[in-house]
Amino acid sequence: MVSVYCKNTGTYKEFQEGTSLLDMLPSFEFEQPFPIVSAKVNNVSQGLKFRVYNNREVEYVDVTSPCAMRVYTRSLFFLLFKAAHETFKGCRTYLEHPISGGFYCNIKKKDDSPLSDQDLEVLKEAMWKIVEEDVAFHRREVQLPVGIKLFRDLGYIDKVRLLDTSEDVYTDYYLLGDTPDYYYGRLLPSAGYLKVWDLIKCYDGLLLRVPDRQNPNCLAPFVLQPKTYDMFKENLRWNIITRLNNVGDVNHRIRKGSGSELIQVSEALQEKKIVKIAEEIERRYYGPEKVKLVLITGPSSSGKTTFCKRLSVQLKACGLSPLSFSTDDYFVNRLDTPLLPNGKYDFDNFDTVDHEALQNDVVRLLEGEEVEVPTYNFTTGIREYNGKKLKLKEGSVLLVEGIHALNPNLTNRIEDSKKFRIFISTLTSISLDNHNCIPPADNRLLRRIVRDYNVGAFSAVETIRQWPDVIDAEEKWIYPYQENADVMFNSAYLVEFAVLRNHADPILRTVPKNCPEYSEAHRLLKFIHYFTAVSDKEIPPTSLLREFLGGSSFK
Repeated sequence: MVSVYCKNTGTYKEFQEGTSLLDMLPSFEFEQPFPIVSAKVNNVSQGLKFRVYNNREVEYVDVTSPCAMRVYTRSLFFLLFKAAHETFKGCRTYLEHPISGGFYCNIKKKDDSPLSDQDLEVLKEAMWKIVEEDVAFHRREVQLPVGIKLFRDLGYIDKVRLLDTSEDVYTDYYLLGDTPDYYYGRLLPSAGYLKVWDLIKCYDGLLLRVPDRQNPNCLAPFVLQPKTYDMFKENLRWNIITRLNNVGDVNHRIRKGSGSELIQVSEALQEKKIVKIAEEIERRYYGPEKVKLVLITGPSSSGKTTFCKRLSVQLKACGLSPLSFSTDDYFVNRLDTPLLPNGKYDFDNFDTVDHEALQNDVVRLLEGEEVEVPTYNFTTGIREYNGKKLKLKEGSVLLVEGIHALNPNLTNRIEDSKKFRIFISTLTSISLDNHNCIPPADNRLLRRIVRDYNVGAFSAVETIRQWPDVIDAEEKWIYPYQENADVMFNSAYLVEFAVLRNHADPILRTVPKNCPEYSEAHRLLKFIHYFTAVSDKEIPPTSLLREFLGGSSFK
């Protein structure tokens, strides 16, 4: 017998060795507002078919938990792949990136044509049939060469190239019925769990809609994001040109000694984009709009600070004189900061910024006045005026950077035609393989973990613990305004995960196994080991990545 402690109930129960989590679930009675789809065993995410052979601590989770949502969406991807594979023989399925409240995907039939409206309805019927039949998911573990041969025989070269650079002795894959596929995390017990989803035409492909994490009985809201889509499309076009569509492609290039070249190309692409943005600002400065205010925003760890400094350099090269400050300098005194429901300070709230004082100063600066601007003392929690004065002269441009910079209420007294708005995203441009896309938030979380640890701000445990609140705040205060941007800049780096691996690995290993944050640390450790490591020695001091790795020449 094994003793299992259920965190949901705070009770122990004994079971026969080898009992699955699914079979244990009815023995623990607790409120389940939404269906249980996975569990954490000793703080590691597992599928409900996981069998327990030793004493364990178990926490059952529904789709409101990020780890459970990943289990659900992976299973949904497999459902789509199987139905498409069986309905349109010889088709190719690509899960590309999250967008518009779902996941953008492309399905090309054998003759390379897209799906018609009728094809889409047939595909959805095939997917619902698999759900209604409650076809089971099965996990298989095999030696790595066996797994590689399986996918090579099936013609899935993207998976072959990924596994071919693996450092593991064994690998696993999944079956949905008799259809095999590879996924880098656990799946549901069966397709019958997939009750909430939809598949619609969207942009140039399809959007696989998923449950709303706040209310999993409903679909996540659909939001058109054409500018975000165009950025993804631009990155995908570049990946196709360079033949670097997936992680396996990048790994093979690195192992052939092209790591330095990939770093140089990544830097050149970012610099080229920043130059174009600077030239557009110059055009509008001297054009009829006479734009003198540049607003820069983006989510946490998107690289706003370094981007602002690099843009300033390029504006100077255009003959302009940039002046800048951060919205953070207009924080209200800490004691006046709005509170979250749990009583903690809500530092991401719009009212954390004294937006009336900020806008007054911006208006006065644009009118040619000299203005004393504050500096926020993060140690004392007090906004201070220490004699820092700004004045816009002929050729001057004001750059305002911060998470609320694109919120219309921050600068509503200034005509939109007088503003140039920039949104910085971190849209990871490659996938693990054709059916495993990389969430952009993982990129930013790894950046933040490395930076927080290196500067002594927070441990990995603390950064991971805070991350859900960061994500929630971004959904509320930042992303609703991203499509207002005049231009979007992608700060993701083609070989970024390969560079971050050496930095993040030892930091993530400091997370104790007996704390809840170990679940996320364990997942990220597994994830970064899909990438062949690259030294950061050739990352230049002006690189956006240096903001997180250290060694930046921007002070």
